[in-house]
Amino acid sequence: MSADGYVRCGWSEGSQLYRDYHDQEWGRPLHGDDALFERVCLEAFQSGLAWITILRKRPAFRAAFAGFSIERVAAFGDEDVARLMADAGIVRNRAKIDASIHNARVARDLGKSLDELLWSFAPAAKPRPRTLADVPAVTPESTALAKELKRLGFKFVGPTTAYALMQATGMVDDHIADCWVNVSTR
Repeated sequence: MSADGYVRCGWSEGSQLYRDYHDQEWGRPLHGDDALFERVCLEAFQSGLAWITILRKRPAFRAAFAGFSIERVAAFGDEDVARLMADAGIVRNRAKIDASIHNARVARDLGKSLDELLWSFAPAAKPRPRTLADVPAVTPESTALAKELKRLGFKFVGPTTAYALMQATGMVDDHIADCWVNVSTR
């Protein structure tokens, strides 16, 4: 139990930024192509880093990537890549920057909504995990989602990243059983 009297998932107690993210966003159903594109990008940038790094840099990411507008990011060119590589406010990883631009183009050209695609892999609701140790890193659904995204041409979308995306966007509810946050999937 936290000092404020609420029981939270243990990972959220490291900082106020984590706590706010946990309480207000994580696990809550998120819809909209651009909103989900942002999460796809941020989960890819997080790969190999602590999530707190991405949370701290999220305002700079949003500014640098035109609010994660799929149409605008898909139009980025070499000058934008150079600008992003020089932006100390974001994670300056060339492969991840290139992947985000590439993924915007794939998302733009899907022929269907990114929202519809991603949510089609959401599993049936299940009981919340008892402890953090009961939370998986990969599931059959995240593996299938990653495989489909890769088939469509997306980059930096492995099964672990896909599962983190599912958790963050409320496709699954991995708040521990005693956590005060009440979310409903879908």
